[in-house]
Formats: sequence, structure tokens, C-alpha cells
Amino acid sequence: MATYKEKVGTSVVNYAGDYPGAVEGELWYDSTNKDFKYQYPNVTSAGSWRTANNMNTARWTLAGFGIYTAALGAGGESPGGNSADTELYDGTSWTEVNNLNTARQLTTGAGTQTSGLVFNGSASPAPAGVALTELWNGTNWTEVNDLNQARRAAAGTGTDNTSALCSGGGLPSTQYNNTEVWNGTNWTEVNNLNTARFALGGAGTATSTIVFGGYDSEDKTAVETWNGTSWSDATALNTARAYVTGAGTDNTSALAFGGYPAKNETELWNGSSWAEQNNLNTSRGAGGGAGTTSNALNFAGYTTTTVASTEAWTGAGAAVGGWATGGSLNTAKENLAGAGIYTSSLAFGGNTPVTATTESYNGSNWTEVNDLNTARRYLGGAGADNTAALAFGGFSDPAGRYAVTETWNGSNWTEVNDMNTARTVLAGTGKLNTAALAFGGSIPPGTTGATENWNGTNWTEVNDMNSDRQQMGGVGTNTSSLCISGNAPSGITANVELWNGTNWTEVNNVNTGRYILAAAGSDNTSAIAFGGDTPPHTAKTEDWNGATWVEVADLSTARDGLGGSGTTTNGLAFGGKDSSVLTATEEWSSSSNVVKTLTD
Repeated sequence: MATYKEKVGTSVVNYAGDYPGAVEGELWYDSTNKDFKYQYPNVTSAGSWRTANNMNTARWTLAGFGIYTAALGAGGESPGGNSADTELYDGTSWTEVNNLNTARQLTTGAGTQTSGLVFNGSASPAPAGVALTELWNGTNWTEVNDLNQARRAAAGTGTDNTSALCSGGGLPSTQYNNTEVWNGTNWTEVNNLNTARFALGGAGTATSTIVFGGYDSEDKTAVETWNGTSWSDATALNTARAYVTGAGTDNTSALAFGGYPAKNETELWNGSSWAEQNNLNTSRGAGGGAGTTSNALNFAGYTTTTVASTEAWTGAGAAVGGWATGGSLNTAKENLAGAGIYTSSLAFGGNTPVTATTESYNGSNWTEVNDLNTARRYLGGAGADNTAALAFGGFSDPAGRYAVTETWNGSNWTEVNDMNTARTVLAGTGKLNTAALAFGGSIPPGTTGATENWNGTNWTEVNDMNSDRQQMGGVGTNTSSLCISGNAPSGITANVELWNGTNWTEVNNVNTGRYILAAAGSDNTSAIAFGGDTPPHTAKTEDWNGATWVEVADLSTARDGLGGSGTTTNGLAFGGKDSSVLTATEEWSSSSNVVKTLTD
């Protein structure tokens, strides 16, 4: 019998504990626990929907196409009537761009955000149905040759503005099975659907499409696949529905979601059958759709009213983030500040007792470096890495609140110009020691929402937060930040505010209000918030996608008064307090592994 080394090319590694260098499926011997172990990626077993940012204009029966980070929505019916509005989605937010030439509802489309087509629909003064087709080049819409059959609420599929398929649709009291293919110039009638219907969903290309659901005299479960020449009946949907939305690449891989009246059911097509998935968060029908079975969007639609809301789908197999043990601080401390990335971070200040100590992290270990000039706790921090950071504000006894600012050059701290307002338990953001933001905190006689911007030389007062608070989390840059949770005059708040470089705007709350927490992230579209006091101490971690917070993997140790640094991909949590003041460091990764032990 072949040995393990002969089969896999390496010997079994002997390692004390979980082996960090193991690749997927590699066996090692844990000499501490006397077990053979292996690991594999930790991924989700099912897909799910997550709320994203709203469109600018609420509507339904609109056209939608593209991918989940680059989608387009056009037309539809808004509360004011037929709409010509076009909006682009960049993975975070919607932006209004040039309108359709003809406002219409019950329309559909195909293509990408830079090369698309919108066709059919209902437009005044011909509400019955239109044959109008418009081509999108990434900037403008141009009227091109019409469909042969005027209709509305057809299914639209295709790759770009040179290749599309229009299937089914109808007029009042009439349903069509007509199918037409677009070659970039003209529509050509090809073989009909087997079942005439309108308000059906679709996914795929002009040569490989699946259509599903719809309505004739009742909501349909009927499904058909197109091979470029003809239609074949396929396994029916589990839930009959009309005004269903779809996403997918071809007739072997599709997602069907929503329906009218408002439905939240989501079904996944694998080429032979449909499987029920996790539902939409908001039941709706006649929304726009874009993307694939791995990552999709559902936007706008009708619930009990016209909506602008967006949801993003992530399919099964997505990486699951987690925390792992990192190198411990040399000195236990709480209420400290942090700056940098997870392989190059700085921890400074804090208390137990009040300290000026500074430690530098290299991705594995903390090293004590030169102290701050002014010992303090509850201070703010900003910086790119362990060679460039900024410390500001804070508190010590008996001196009280500080306005003192110090800059770190990789070797020493140097005092620079003070903040305009001395304060403690504030938050700080910034990826440079020459560009930072300080906000909130405690000043006499209470809590403040005051915000100051650092330009490398001076602090300048800018617009205040909407809500005064202290002991909050902060993440981002001086032009793109989040203020997360904290302690308001009325008590612990879950409120979150977003800074765009000029003003603060209230956005969706964290799920768990807390104070003296930490956060990590690149800007106001991507962040994680972790730890804090609710009370009691919490280990909860929440992820921000630019629109909503969702709970992800907890810290291993619940704590408050901790420091944080890094991004949503790789972050650090260090120090703080649970039942005692801590040296413990934890490293966040947006992907993690499952370690398994071989058993008899």
C-alpha cells in the first residue's frame, strides 16, 4: 500500500495545535492534543439575500440587467406614471444617468451596464403595448428597429446590445407565445414558446435561455428552455407566480425570485430541477433583476406600494469569515487607540494604569517601541501602518481632557498642533497621519457631536454629527467615514452616521447597540464593528456593506475598551477588558477554515 507521502507528495507534519500552514485536505499531527487533523474552507451551505442601498426612484415593471456590481434599471411605472428614468448600480449605490427616449412600464431588457437593450412595454398614448426598442451604449439611449410584435411584460434575455431574445408577453386579454431574436440591427421571428403567457421571468442568452412563471388565465409554474432553435418544456417551478424576476447565465443555471402579488420565494435552477432557497427579505413582484446564481440583485418592484429597495443575493459556497488568535500585546491595556493594517499596526495609549506605551505589530508579534509624549487613555487614532500614525485627544488624571496631537514617523512621536476642542472618549479615522478626522466624545459639560479635520498641519472644525455621542467606533478616511453606535445622552445607541467629506448622514443602525467598541474598514462602504459593552461585554461582530449590518462570526473573547485596525478582509482586535485587562490579539479574516479531527 502506498504511503501518505507517496500519495500526496509530503510527509505528515507534526505541529503543536492547529497547523496554520496546512492546505486544503492536508493531514497533520497535533502533538498537543495527540490527534490527526485536516482542514477545509468554511463556506455557506445556502444562499441568502441581504438589503442593499435603494434606487433613487421607486417603481415597478421596469427593465433590469447586468451583474451585481454593475447593473442597470430603466423605465417602469412610478407613482407619477410611466418612467423613463435610468439608474446605474456600482455594487454600493445607484446613480441617475440619461433617460430612455420613451417612458414606459411593463418593459424588459438585456445586456450589460455598458451595452444594453430595452424593448416592449406600455407607453402613452398606446397603453396596450409597444414594439419600441432602444439601445444603450453606456452613456445614451438610441431608438433602433422595432419588434415585429408589439407587446408588454415579455421576458428579455441576452448578453449585450447585439444579441438578445424577447419571449412571450401580451396585450390586454391576449397572451403571446411569439419569440424574436435581435442581431444588433433587426428583430427576427423564430420558433414560438409552447405556452403563451405574459409577466414571465427569464435568464440566459439569445442561444441558451430559460423562462419561467407568468400569467395567462392564472399564475403559472410552467418552465421552458431555449437552445437557440426551439423551446422544450422543463420541470415546473415549485411556486406559481407572475411578474417573477430572474437572474442567471444560461438555461442550466438560473434564479427565480419574487412575484405578484408580493411574494418572497426564491428558487434555484440547476439544469434539471428547482430547489427552494432562502426567501427575499421583502416580498415583492415586478422588480428588476441582474446577475447570476452566485451573485444577483433584485431592485424596486411592488409590495403593497411601489418601492425603491434593493436586495443582493450571495449563493451557497461563499467564504465565511472568522477570528483567529494572534500574537499578544506585551502590556495588558484597555481604552487604547490603534492604527494601520493587520500586518503593520500600532497600538498606543490606554490605561491600567494610564500609559504612554506604544507597540508595533508585524503580522505575528507585538514589539514595544518609543512611547507617546503624553500618557493618556480614551484617545483617538489614525494612520496607514506602523510607520505613520496620529494620536489625538484623550484623558488622564489629574490633567483631564486633552487636545494634544502627536504624529508617529515609525520611530518617534512628535507633538504637533492641538485640536480645537479638548475631548476624550472620541473616535478617529484616517489612513494617513496627514489626513484624519476626529468626532464626538466628551467635553464639558457633556457629550458632543463636534467634528474636526486634520490636514497634516492643523485641525479645522467641520460639520457636526447629527447626534452627540461618546465611546463609539470609527472607521474610514477623513472624506469617507462611519461613526458606529456609542453612548448618547439618552443611553447606549445603535445609531450609525456616514461622513461623505462634508456632512454626516444617518444610515441603518447596527443590530446590537454598544459602546467602547472597535471597528475596522477601508471607508464608509465597507466595515466591521466588534466587541464593546452592551452591557455586558460582547463578542459580537457585524459587517457593513454600505447599506446594512449583518452579524458574522464572534470574537473568541468578549471584551470592551479594545483597539482595532485593518479592513473587512483582514483586521485586528487587541487589548481591552473582560473580567480583567487583556493582552490578547485576534486576527479577522473574511475567509476561514474548518478544522476536523480524524476519529476511529
